[in-house]
Amino acid sequence: MLAAILSLTALGLTLGLGLGYTARVFAVEGNSLVSELADMMPGTNCGQCGLAGCGAAAEAVAGGTVPATVCPGGGVALAQAIAAKLGITLSLEGMEDKGPMVAEVAEDICIGCGKCMKHCATDAIVGAAKQIHGVLHEACTGCGGCMEDCPTGAIVLRPLPVTLRDWNWTKPALAA
Repeated sequence: MLAAILSLTALGLTLGLGLGYTARVFAVEGNSLVSELADMMPGTNCGQCGLAGCGAAAEAVAGGTVPATVCPGGGVALAQAIAAKLGITLSLEGMEDKGPMVAEVAEDICIGCGKCMKHCATDAIVGAAKQIHGVLHEACTGCGGCMEDCPTGAIVLRPLPVTLRDWNWTKPALAA
C-alpha cells in the first residue's frame, strides 16, 4: 500500500514538473493590445458585429480592418473608449446610442418553439418547449439575436426599465 502511494506521488510530481517546464518553454506571447481591447468589450460573443466573438472583434480593431464602432452592444461609450485607447479619431456617423436595452417576449404571440433560447449567448431566455418563454433582465445584453430567430415576432427590444432594484439610473448631462 505504501509503495503504491509513493509511486503515484512520484509519478504525479514528475509529470507536474514536466508539464510546468513545457509550459514555460513553449509559451506563446499574446498581443497585449488585443487582450486589453477584448477585456473592454461586453464579452457575450453575440455576433452582432459580424465577427466570431469579442476576441475576433478585438483582433480586427487592433489590426485596423474594422472601425472602433464595430460593437453595437457596447454602444457609443465603448467606441469612445476604444478610440481613446488606440489614439484614433472617432466618427459616430450613423451610430445611435439608445441606452441599455433588454428583450421582452409578448406572451400572447409566443408559441414556445424554443428557437430564441438556442440563439441567446447569455442564456437570458428561460422556458421550455411548447411553453411561454421569459427573459431574465439581469442576464440580457440586448444584442437582438433572439429577435431574428423568432418566427412569430414575439420578441422586441425595449429600454431597460429604471427601477430602484437594479439602480440603472440615467447619467446626468454634463454642464457646458
